[in-house]
Amino acid sequence: MEDPSELDQAQELRLTDCPSWLYLLREFDTLYRHGSAGGSRLIRSHRKRVRDTLSSIIDSNPCVLPRPVSAKPVTGHLMRALDLGEKGVVHGMARALSRVADKLTWEYGYEKVPNSLKNKYAYCEVLGPRGPVMADRLILGFVLFGPRTTYPQHSHQEIEESYISVSGAWSENDTAVHAPGSLILNRPGDEHRITTADLEPCLLAYAWTGPETRLSAPGMKLSSNRKARMARGI
Repeated sequence: MEDPSELDQAQELRLTDCPSWLYLLREFDTLYRHGSAGGSRLIRSHRKRVRDTLSSIIDSNPCVLPRPVSAKPVTGHLMRALDLGEKGVVHGMARALSRVADKLTWEYGYEKVPNSLKNKYAYCEVLGPRGPVMADRLILGFVLFGPRTTYPQHSHQEIEESYISVSGAWSENDTAVHAPGSLILNRPGDEHRITTADLEPCLLAYAWTGPETRLSAPGMKLSSNRKARMARGI
């Protein structure tokens, strides 16, 4: 059977033509369908919103438009993060991501990236307005952090965001240590700052929900140093 990645690009690809992408999205569905809300009404509602929207998108058999493969310095840690993930509670997601690792478009998302972050951070979108799996009502992807990373204070206008740990330990706003399988919800406008462990990379799956106009142009910005310090009570 011919590999969809080798088909003539003039031929329109659909999700069912690309099993590796389909299985990866099903792993997202599993995480948001069977994970715990920890008794939180807000998290329970967010989980339902993500999985209902994702189910509708999968049922529509959306277009798949391969994007140019792009790496960043931090992607040198990806294989280690996947190795750790395959040994943990989110092993299905880690394994499914490994099947498309050579097709990912890693990027920064900011016009200006601090020098301290260029070698320690990148993200890749797998479903959303820019593809590769096309959707306008939901964005799914992954964020990769190197060891001993501080991802500065930031927020997202009109976008509700959740992270689910695939591998590695991390902290948000210095309030707790989160292990693989845990979920963090950031409501629109919530300021948040991420730090990672000293010796291992951290891989997070993320979901964004919000207005279609905002998802297509999220306008990602890091908070100013003064605003970040005020948010942390410094």
